This record gives sequence, C-alpha cells and structure tokens, in this order.
Amino acid sequence: MSTLRRILLAGAGGVVLNLAHPDASWWPLALVSLGMLWWALDGITARAGFALGWLFGVAFLAPHVWWAYMAVGPVPWVALFVVEGLAFALFAASWVHVERSGLLAERWWAQAPTFALLWVGWEQVRSMVPFGGFPWGRVAFSQLDAPVAHLAWVGGAPLVSFVTVCAAVLLAGALVAIRERLPLHAAAGPFVAVVLLLIGFAVPLDNRAETGTIQLGIVQGNLPNLGLEAFAQAREVTDNHLAGTEELVEWAPDMDLLVWPENSADFDPRTDERSYDTVTAAARLAQAPLLMGANDYSAEGGRYNAGLLWSPDGGVLDQYNKQQPAPFAEYIPFREVARMFSEAVDLVHTDVVPGDEPGVIDVDVDRLERDVAVGVVICFEVAYDPVVRESAAEGAEVLIVQTNNANFGETAESTQQLSMSRLRAIETGRATIQASTVGVSAVIAPDGRILDSTGLFTAEQMYAAVPLRDTLTPAVKYGQWWEWGFVVLPALVLGRALMLRWQERYEW
Repeated sequence: MSTLRRILLAGAGGVVLNLAHPDASWWPLALVSLGMLWWALDGITARAGFALGWLFGVAFLAPHVWWAYMAVGPVPWVALFVVEGLAFALFAASWVHVERSGLLAERWWAQAPTFALLWVGWEQVRSMVPFGGFPWGRVAFSQLDAPVAHLAWVGGAPLVSFVTVCAAVLLAGALVAIRERLPLHAAAGPFVAVVLLLIGFAVPLDNRAETGTIQLGIVQGNLPNLGLEAFAQAREVTDNHLAGTEELVEWAPDMDLLVWPENSADFDPRTDERSYDTVTAAARLAQAPLLMGANDYSAEGGRYNAGLLWSPDGGVLDQYNKQQPAPFAEYIPFREVARMFSEAVDLVHTDVVPGDEPGVIDVDVDRLERDVAVGVVICFEVAYDPVVRESAAEGAEVLIVQTNNANFGETAESTQQLSMSRLRAIETGRATIQASTVGVSAVIAPDGRILDSTGLFTAEQMYAAVPLRDTLTPAVKYGQWWEWGFVVLPALVLGRALMLRWQERYEW
C-alpha cells in the first residue's frame, strides 16, 4: 500500500470515527473507522505507525472537541487535540511493535482481540493521565444505540470499547481474507463479529423499581447563547431557574425532589441574601428539597463546585463536592504558562479543589418514609468511570448528573455528555437524570433509553417518576478489575512484544 493511501486512510478514519459519536450518532461508522486504521497500519514501521496514529487521533479529536474552540478559543482547542492525539499515536506504535514481533505469528485468531486490547489500554491511560485524564471520545460512547452498549452492565465502557474494536478488526480482516482467497477466514470473521455485536441482547437489563420510585421535577432555566459571557450571568441563571420552577409547579404532580443543574446558584445562598431568597422560594414552591449547583468558598486553598441539597425552610441538608475538577477550566495548572496561550484562564479567579467524599446525598422522602440515597455527578465527572461507579457502590439508588453547557454554544458537547450519561445508566443499573442549564437535559431509564429530553438553549421543565434500584451490577462490583485489567494486560502484551523485538535485534 502506498504511503499516500495510508495517510488518506488514517486521516479519513479519524473523521469517520467522529461521525459515529453525537451529534451524527451513526454508530456503525465506528466499525468502518477502526477497520480503516487497522488497514493503514498493516506492514509498516513503528515510527510510521506513530505518525499515522497521531494523524488519526487529530482528525478525530479536532471536530469531536470543537466545543473547546467555542468555549475558550483556537489555541487551547488545538493544544487539546494535538496532545490527546498522542495517545492514538502511542497505540498505533504499540500495535506495530506487537505485529512485527512475531508474537501473533501462527495466531491469526488473536489479531483482532490483541488490537482491541491495546486500543482499550491506551483509552484507559488517556482517561487517567495527565491531570486526571481526558476520557472524552472513547469508542464506547459512540455505541449507545447499538446492542453492544448493553455490555456496559457487565464491564462498563472498557468492555464495550473492546468488543466494538474487536468486531471492527474481524470485519476488516474478512475483506483482506476475501482478497487473499482464504474462504474460512473470510466467513469466520463476519460471523464472530456479528455474534459480538449482538451478544449485548443476552444481558439482562432491568428497569423495574426495587426500592420504590422517586418523583423528580427538573428545571432547565436557560440563558442566551453568549459563549464565555455566560460566566457573567450568574444572577440571571438563578432567576431563570426560579421562573422555570414556577412554571413546573403549575402542571407537575407532587415532587420528592426538585433538581436544578450545575452553576444554577453560583452565589452561595448561605452567604448571599438574594440567592438565599431565590432558592428558598423555589424549594417552597415545589414543597420539596432542591438539589442545585453552587460554589462553596469554604474550601481551603480554593472553592468547591458543589451540589447542595437545600431545604424549603432555608439551609443545607446535604452536600456533594465535585471530586474531579476539569483542568484548565475549573482549576489552572501552571497558570503563568497557560496564560501565554489563552487569557481565558483568568476567568477562573479561584481554583476548584477536589472533594474527597463519594457522590451520594440522602434525600428524606416522606412518601416512602425513609431517606433515599441519590447519586450526584457533576458535569465532566460523568466521563470518569471510578466517580460514577463509586456512587452506585456507596448505595445510590438513582443518579443525577448536574451540568452547565452554557459556554459551549451550538456544539455536540451536551449530546456527547448525554451519551455518557446513558452508558452510566446501563453500567450502574440506575435511572439517570442529566440536568443542564441550557440543555440537553434528559430522563434516562436504567437500560439507557431516553424517556424524555429537552432542546438546546431552551427554557423547559420535565417531571419524572423514576425507579429506585439497589442491586449492584457486575460492572459496579468488579469495576476496578475491568479498569485495571485493561491497563495491565495490554502492558504485558506490549512488554513481551518489545522484548521479542529486542532479542531479535541483538540475537539474544
């Protein structure tokens, strides 16, 4: 294959992978994309593989994280996709080393699972480092409308990605087998791929209530599409959510909990009189406690991005502090250096510091005559496996993802986040609410189906009586094994391949 053809395959493959994700959401294109990359990497050197993998990653991430351009401008956007593209480059180089080591010689059946194992290994690594990682754009997040998504109940995002990538290589390999007139391989590959893609139907997803139901009112107060100017609209945001609550109570039945999104009350109602009056009025209208997003400046060395449970009588009933603040957005590492690339860093006057408690708050539900454990996830945390898994493991019976998408414009950021929330619903077996300031907000069943949703940059309200569940899924019970297994096993395979190549080079 010519160098130009490989470059075209890798670059086009990255673009195609983005089309598998929201907003296009053509999930089968993930199979096409990964097959294109596999073809492009066949029979080349590790250096060439590194370059082609980086090209693939950049071509995928540049449009995928376009929302970063809308939020903070061109330089941070370019820095994000250029740096994160290195994970794809390292994956491609790793695969070439394994392929050229002879480790898979006479093991044609191991090619697809090994390629998939290495892919997921590097997905896991970039989800952890640097600065806590950036899990955006994992293959699993493109598959929520495919049967394979059901496997999240068993093994979370890593297993969904693994099976999808494995199926993609099997299909691509079948085309090669047809060209090389290997009928057995040509028939076996598609058969196994189809089985893998459909095996999710065998997973016993359950939407039934196990510990009752909880009645939720969800308010999306909305703001004009102002980009970074949204940061200056804190009063308006809170007022809009009060107005939305007034509309909601006119038609909604009784509520057990009123839900507002992240940053819906940025002025802490414990210290700001106007904010106190507004949020207390909303809780009294709903005749229920209010879960809202607020800033808490009591943190040592910074502030907490908090989810406050507010009483109709005025006062905090419970609180969750975001554990995984977003680097260069909520806190600024190397601020002086970062400022040289974008003055937007100075919009973050006080860094968010991480909380150290699981995302679970207790809501007293009179109707059930008990406290309900509600899992709280704030914004980008929904992309991080351990944060969400910990909430369910600590007893959460329903999940609420509070988010603020006001400064991302008319991009796919919110719907990308929604696909993650859907996967978390399946993974944990919990009904999940995504509550956004400007959209998209949604009510998601435990099997990942969207039951209700709002538009983007609209003022809307939703009401939902969702099931409460306490059964722990395999993905929650054994999540650490899946998480670290897909790091350790690829590392062992790559280590063995590098050793074989070293021995061959020096004839040991």
